[in-house]
Amino acid sequence: MVEKVVEIARTAGEVIREGFGKNFQVDFKTNETNLVTEIDKKAEEVIISYIQKEFPAHAILAEESGAKLNDSEYLWVIDPIDGTTNFAHGLPIFSVSIGVQKNGETICGIVYDVMMDRMYQAEKGGGAFLGDLKLKVSDGDNLKQSLLVTGFPYDIRENPRNIKELFSDFMMNSRGIRRLGSAAIDFCYIASGVFDGYWEYSLNPWDMAAGILLVQEAGGKVTNFTDETVNIYSKQILASNGKIHWQMMEIIKRNE
Repeated sequence: MVEKVVEIARTAGEVIREGFGKNFQVDFKTNETNLVTEIDKKAEEVIISYIQKEFPAHAILAEESGAKLNDSEYLWVIDPIDGTTNFAHGLPIFSVSIGVQKNGETICGIVYDVMMDRMYQAEKGGGAFLGDLKLKVSDGDNLKQSLLVTGFPYDIRENPRNIKELFSDFMMNSRGIRRLGSAAIDFCYIASGVFDGYWEYSLNPWDMAAGILLVQEAGGKVTNFTDETVNIYSKQILASNGKIHWQMMEIIKRNE
């Protein structure tokens, strides 16, 4: 199954790469900052058509077309372009994210960094890899020497949950913060040891189904903001190398 997920992610990536930088239709979803393009829809159609051909009995949860649920023990969770705003503006930081669950547990996760042509993959109990390279989280245990990454929800202008204050606090207590615009790639860089910690509110299942597994299989830790177990429907995500996890939770706690 992993090989088939890699195959379809790469095929969708070709559709996206072909559309990058071209003229395409852009629509708004919930507000003017939440975009969807015709390329998102085309890539998703390619993925869903493949699943329905190869695994016709499996259920599907996709960002653009919603849920196609049944009584299957398998669920495919799909984000055809994670980082649509970047894509629409010509910024080459976006990915295809596909997670496959069995009985509610993610057993396979693929994130394809399209423009870098990097295929991140993880299998439950089998480790996380970038191609043939086995991934491992960083070793740093001091938050002040850590490089962090985050993202902002679409309602950031209302500053829910003191997001601006929390960002400022982390900025003053770390080496730096990056904001890439693709949650799936953020998870990959935690798994790769590029970033030491990542936090974000209000992600969707398709943003993190693959990414959570990648971090865990690379030896990292993923919880909510109070150290509780998460699933793909959780609205608080804290992912780290495990060694700065409690330090990040302290920063979050004092900004609640």
